[in-house]
Amino acid sequence: MLATALCRARSGIEAPLVEVEVHLSGGLPGMAVVGLPETAVKESRDRVRAALHTARFDYPQRKITVGLAPADLPKEGGRYDLPIAIGILAASRQLRVDRLADHVFVGELGFSGALRPVRGVLPVAVACAEAGQTLVVPEGNASEAALVDGCRVLGARHLQEVFGYLKDGTGLEPTAQGAKEAAIPGPDLADVRGQHLGRRALELAASGGHNLLFFGPPGSGKTMLASRLPGLLPPMDAAEAQETAAVASVGGCFDAGRWRERPFRAPHHSSSAVALAGGGSRPLPGEISLAHNGVLFLDELPEFDRRVLEMLREPMESGRIIISRAAQRATYPARFQFVGAMNPCPCGYQGADDGRCCCAPPAVARYQQRISGPLLDRIDLHVEIPRVSPQALRAAEPGEPTAVVQARVQRARERQLERQGCLNSQLGADRLDRVVPLSGRDLALLESACERLGLSARAYHRLVKLARTIADVENVPAVNARHLTEALQYRRLDRRPAVTVR
Repeated sequence: MLATALCRARSGIEAPLVEVEVHLSGGLPGMAVVGLPETAVKESRDRVRAALHTARFDYPQRKITVGLAPADLPKEGGRYDLPIAIGILAASRQLRVDRLADHVFVGELGFSGALRPVRGVLPVAVACAEAGQTLVVPEGNASEAALVDGCRVLGARHLQEVFGYLKDGTGLEPTAQGAKEAAIPGPDLADVRGQHLGRRALELAASGGHNLLFFGPPGSGKTMLASRLPGLLPPMDAAEAQETAAVASVGGCFDAGRWRERPFRAPHHSSSAVALAGGGSRPLPGEISLAHNGVLFLDELPEFDRRVLEMLREPMESGRIIISRAAQRATYPARFQFVGAMNPCPCGYQGADDGRCCCAPPAVARYQQRISGPLLDRIDLHVEIPRVSPQALRAAEPGEPTAVVQARVQRARERQLERQGCLNSQLGADRLDRVVPLSGRDLALLESACERLGLSARAYHRLVKLARTIADVENVPAVNARHLTEALQYRRLDRRPAVTVR
């Protein structure tokens, strides 16, 4: 009168094992679910009962107690329907209990017994592959789960198919691993005419993994440039692609046909803090996690709420975000490459030759100060994108295509990985002096510039890292004054601290 079926819960991008214990006993007929279930899990008793009746199985007229262990792990969603139904069939001796061993069941049941897909199956497949377990999922999730190497996946459309497989081993065949297509080419950098400084900044940002901010008048090409950055990044390796796909699977936006592409997330400036960082009563990933291993682009940066922007600071440093709520705590990866775009003033035309800007200096200062100094500190390149006249646009020759620039980016990254095992932007301060030794003359130049500009210690370190990337792009072994000078030119928006009058 006791049977145990295995399932896996969702906790961030982890999938901890859950034992679904079903016990039949005397008493009034009914079903109780224990083990910290939320409303959707409690309602599984009605879905399971209807599915068993409709599929013409014997529903035991006994007291049914379903325990979800461990009891202190919150359970949510309809993923427990299938293991509960299988557990009832095994506990009532319609199935042999030993047939359930080494199988993990995940899926929501319709009243007809049909299996409906659920979100977050990819992390389950990863955990099953590591544990050597067979995963039984709805057919709508089978292609997603089959992307994980080493995971045996069985996709089913109906509860009766799962019953037939467990009864006599027939009816379900392992889902073939889908073809892993190459990433679909994105917008080409050759479409950007002129804007040589913007193209140079994109190449440096892609080569060293640096954060980037474009500022300039409307229509100058800031968004166009930013959309070309994912194409300059090298293809993701298997581990990166799997981790990125796991976040998308949990977030409910997984696309099996594009899972090898680096994400490019561009939320609207009205987005809330929860939409950007993630959260909710059941913590789900936000835009910064959905951009993991890709690009997070914030257009009209000063129009974002100040509190929303400040939430970016810790993930930009640590590469992850921890969302704590009263009942749950979830950790999501968030190693994204940040790209922002903004106008120089509220009207957008400050410095235009036709003099159409009518913004007063205090209004311009208030507009630019919506981006805090600590956030600017974390952005390595501040690049002005000037307006290009139609005549100059027509006369400009097409620039280098994405493929050519990506090849240089790949070579620069290989030099960094061979030298220090990580990208320049990820170098810690403890290793920086050893990896990027500077001569006394270059140090004096850098310290003098930092003193003049009022740069923080963080900005100082980021300058050195950017100079190292410039040298890597040029295939120069040592950083020199020319590299430092170019890096300093990309700190246009740093503000000097207020002078104290004694």
